[in-house]
Amino acid sequence: MRRTVRPANAALRCGTSSPSGSATVLEVTGLRRCFGNVQAVDDVSFIVRQGGSLGIVGESGSGKTTTARIVAGLERSDAGHVLVHGRDRADRRERRRDARLARAREVQMVFQDPFLSLDPRITVGKVLRETLRLHFPGTDHTSRIAELLAQVGLGTREESALPRQLSGGQRQRAAIARALAVEPAALVLDEAVAALDVSVQAQILNLLADIRERTGIAYLFITHDLGVVRCVTDDVLVMRHGRIVESGRTEQVLADPRHPYTRLLMDSVPRPGWDPRRISAARRAL
Repeated sequence: MRRTVRPANAALRCGTSSPSGSATVLEVTGLRRCFGNVQAVDDVSFIVRQGGSLGIVGESGSGKTTTARIVAGLERSDAGHVLVHGRDRADRRERRRDARLARAREVQMVFQDPFLSLDPRITVGKVLRETLRLHFPGTDHTSRIAELLAQVGLGTREESALPRQLSGGQRQRAAIARALAVEPAALVLDEAVAALDVSVQAQILNLLADIRERTGIAYLFITHDLGVVRCVTDDVLVMRHGRIVESGRTEQVLADPRHPYTRLLMDSVPRPGWDPRRISAARRAL
């Protein structure tokens, strides 16, 4: 059953839509990554099924973004495996260009700042055309570009615009279109709505929910916002100092957190009667 909340002037739809018994798209086992003396990721394992959405939450330095970058192929792990449809993404024995492109298509990433994935010197339409030409050469991509823009709620005006000529929400829509262009099995969203106004956040989150329902794509959602986690994920992992301290169905974890750190995260959200001094004392004790 869906329930509706209304942040600012936008209606944000909340609910889950992961089909039961669906195939595993993303499987991560025993992931570890060390930077000098800092264990950034320590024995992290999880799965995301087709059409599923998994949230990873934690404070800055918890290891959630490093985990996301390893899954997306932007960082290498010291140990562990990342499998997409059962294929290990770390297996680089196949060095042909088409094999590398196929591996890149499997997992795409949407960043907090869309300028990281959009070339500021060329229009949105050309960004999409160049992406499609790289991965699917020898095809007229005009109709596919129009389809992608429509899928994310953009039109011909945005197609001919430079990224700097668009609003933050429009740029993020364009970044999502670019990620979807290669038809990935999984989409990693790293604080993808954190820099947006609350009403624009609702629009982007609703857009992502619609895309997941229509395509069956799997989401890995990295965020510090428990409100976002509650509305857009089926399952959640709570990370602290590189390790998973709690995991489970999102509704269950947020309704009845078992680990003191999870309870601290939830208590840290401002609300009537919120006492920051008590939160600071609890953090020091933990």
